[in-house]
Amino acid sequence: MTSWVGARSTATSSHIDAVVRAIRNTPIIDNHAHPLLKLEAQGKHPLMSITTEATGDAIDSAITSLPHLRAVRQLASVLECGLTWESVVAAIEEKRIDTPEDWVADCLAGIETILVDDGLDDPEDAQDYSWHDDYTRSKCKRIMRIEKVAADLIKKIGKAVGTATQTDVLDDAFDEWIQEFDAHIKAAIDDPEVAAFKSVVCYRTGLDLQKDVDEDAAREAFGEIMSNFCLMDFKRLQEKSLNGLVVHRTAMLVRDSGSRQKKPIQFHTGLGDNDITLSTSSPSHLQEFIRAYPTVPIVLLHAGYPFTQETGYLASVYENVYADIGEVFPAVSHDGQERILRQILELCPWSKILWSTDGHWFSETYLLAIMQMREVFETVLCDYVRKGHIGWRAAVELVRDVLFKTANKLYHLGLEFAELEVESDVELGPFPSDVELLEVFLKNQDAPDFVRICWNDFTASSRMRMVPFRKFMSLLSEGKSADIGITKAVFGLIQNDTIIPGVSATGEYRLHPDFSSLKKGPIEGHISMYAEFREKSGETVALCPRSLLQRAVELGGENGLTFLLGFEIEFLLLERLDRAAGAPRYGTLMTDGHAWSVSRYYADPKVSKLLRDMVSELETMGIYVEQLHAESATGQFELILPPLPPVDAVDTLLHTRDVMSALATAAGFKITLHPKPFSHACGTAAHTHMSISSPNGSKPEVYESFYAGILKHLRGITAFTYSNPTSFERLADGVWAGGRWVTWGTQNRETALRKIEDSHWELKAMDGLANPYFAMGAVLLAGVKGVVDKEELVWGDCEIDPAKLTGNDRKELNVTQMLPGSVEEALTALRADEELVELLGAELVDRYTALKEFELNFLGEMTEEERRAWIMERY
Repeated sequence: MTSWVGARSTATSSHIDAVVRAIRNTPIIDNHAHPLLKLEAQGKHPLMSITTEATGDAIDSAITSLPHLRAVRQLASVLECGLTWESVVAAIEEKRIDTPEDWVADCLAGIETILVDDGLDDPEDAQDYSWHDDYTRSKCKRIMRIEKVAADLIKKIGKAVGTATQTDVLDDAFDEWIQEFDAHIKAAIDDPEVAAFKSVVCYRTGLDLQKDVDEDAAREAFGEIMSNFCLMDFKRLQEKSLNGLVVHRTAMLVRDSGSRQKKPIQFHTGLGDNDITLSTSSPSHLQEFIRAYPTVPIVLLHAGYPFTQETGYLASVYENVYADIGEVFPAVSHDGQERILRQILELCPWSKILWSTDGHWFSETYLLAIMQMREVFETVLCDYVRKGHIGWRAAVELVRDVLFKTANKLYHLGLEFAELEVESDVELGPFPSDVELLEVFLKNQDAPDFVRICWNDFTASSRMRMVPFRKFMSLLSEGKSADIGITKAVFGLIQNDTIIPGVSATGEYRLHPDFSSLKKGPIEGHISMYAEFREKSGETVALCPRSLLQRAVELGGENGLTFLLGFEIEFLLLERLDRAAGAPRYGTLMTDGHAWSVSRYYADPKVSKLLRDMVSELETMGIYVEQLHAESATGQFELILPPLPPVDAVDTLLHTRDVMSALATAAGFKITLHPKPFSHACGTAAHTHMSISSPNGSKPEVYESFYAGILKHLRGITAFTYSNPTSFERLADGVWAGGRWVTWGTQNRETALRKIEDSHWELKAMDGLANPYFAMGAVLLAGVKGVVDKEELVWGDCEIDPAKLTGNDRKELNVTQMLPGSVEEALTALRADEELVELLGAELVDRYTALKEFELNFLGEMTEEERRAWIMERY
């Protein structure tokens, strides 16, 4: 194994650049804001309010707040004026006088569309929602504030009723009010200009809504308002029974609407002016209401601040709840904003998070919100990528979802995603969007016929879906997802598609392709990429093998570790035989002195041409073979792949196997990874080279703890690396196969782990029937856990075949445990390893062991020859 120095790490500067560019160039669907003031009305409202919810005399203190001081610095930088509030105010006044339209355009730059709540007080001072269309790429929509509708109707009806006190008149007025309110809500449901509803019940009577509507109490409260209407200056609906009725009726009308695309109800939560009662502003008070209307989309506004974690919790456990993280930009300090973003991501799937400016009255509120959001998103998300908490591709997807895609879907806007054309003073690398990755990949080559989206299942069977290229490109050009729906039974199937007990074909995952894994082949006219399974919400599926490995990589990054993996592909080349039914379909090659590393196999021109074609074809795909040589058994060879980051390495391994198999078939041969295809033949393995590529990887105290963690859990890990009964036919001492003992040795090919140099070690205890995502995910998780726990390498360096150790030697070197001798024993060891089960996830371990036990029973009904043929056909 060579070329370990200088290989790629998992988070490069170009990856960070990609995340930064996504944050700066993703268009924003501002899912909650308010209209700007008309130019002549701007003097009626204090500009100081752009960073505070304080009103009256309290607003004067805002000048010493961190949000205000930050706003002064940022506005001064944009306006190129002095670093004082007075200078900023003067510069803004100058913009309003000289170039008001240009200044608004600058402040709203980057916004795709605004969903405008136009129900604020003083509507005569504000611009109409459609006025904002001149400053956004797409037309703006309305948000209907339901309490405003209800209050306006009370004013209208109150004027008609006058001073009436008769019960029947008041009852009729109440019924009329309900009917007219319902009519307005129904009209809004059907109105394409209305994107959502908004409730400010948080301000009026609190979020602690009654579970059921008390119509009698509401009727009585309504009657009191009507009876005293002429004596009071009615402005707001602020009576608990009436406010609760308004919210419940809106939810019921949305729920019962015929449309499948139900319009969301936004709730003000948390942060607000002193009209609010803080103790009843937590979104947790809405839990019963949320449960009562499971089909009604609910958006919790303003991050629920200071109840951000409650907001994230509700959005994570209820399918119909979404968390908005607006208004805190710019109303909270920089540190506070970082904490809010981290808190919302602690628990909440990013596919349930929306962003808004909560811009209002002044265009500067939009400008500051966007500037600060981008600053904080860059700080937090790039930090997560560097630490390995999240992959850079996932970070880019997070940004696009939070700023654009989730709102586009939730509010049924039907907008096409297109990056902003933004000039940046920071030189960034190329932004690898899915479409751009595909365009770059296809440059200077003919368009393919098919796109293959591939995965490796619990039995290590390679599976895929094939999409005609024309259809695939039409999906992308229309801005649609390339995801494919796959039955949830996918992780409950054995090789012949039999579903194991306890698993059904109900439900569906989304097969989400990773465009960065694009490669030509494995046959002409095809291109391939590997995929992860996601829930419909976008959440990672706990059973997905590729996601497990990605999680292991991210856990490593969180602890300052990055890795390289390189695979040896041992394979047996067989001739395809044309024989009668029941006779063997494959036979060994004619031998001409075939042995380990000999050159005589070139005597067969067909074999030498096939091997040459394999290397050259892989090279055209960007896969550069490091070595190729003969192994001991007749027709047995080994092809060595270069070191790569773990997910890339496994993707490359699986694709290489497919390419080799396709070429062999076309040449009249069959390739098998069968660990022991013939009793007289040497075994076939899938040895794996590993190294810690981060700077700390060269430290013995780090890599020794890493490999100590692997050895500690190796018996349980064997359930993944030796996953088939046939695997244990190869497991033996004295045959260069890694032996049967849990130990390691420097340059010792008879130990399960062979130390090569520093952190570069080789795992011998693995074969080609293992799902490599599972196997390497388990290995890396165990190793990272060893580093975290500072596990000691209590096994001594074994310099000979461990099977030949004396009792005293064994005790001295701590070589006391043997690897499992069967799949059954390996599964038992896995279940018993509580720490490893916790690392992998109990759900995954339970499903894996259940499937393997079912597979064992199935294979156990076959004769030895039938089982050998079965395995050889499939691997």
